[in-house]
Amino acid sequence: MDFPTIHTNFWDAVVAVPLVMLITQLIKLLLKVPKKYVPTIAVALGLGISVFISHRHNLIAGVFMGWFYGSAAIGSYSSLKTSIKAFRNEKDN
Repeated sequence: MDFPTIHTNFWDAVVAVPLVMLITQLIKLLLKVPKKYVPTIAVALGLGISVFISHRHNLIAGVFMGWFYGSAAIGSYSSLKTSIKAFRNEKDN
């Protein structure tokens, strides 16, 4: 079995991941979702965007990249939050 060729492009890095972050935050604010479910929501959104929009002609690529979108959004949010906390803490000292 051959693995599919998956091309990462401008859409993946600059649009899809921030879009997953934004929609996840909107869902979190509007629906008052418990924190423990937020990563699952991000991965589900990433899978949905990837499978139905960006890689709709290749299911395996869609699932792989959707998992990437959700995981990248989770990591980016976590990194940004940690950096802001560290900056604020350093500024106070």
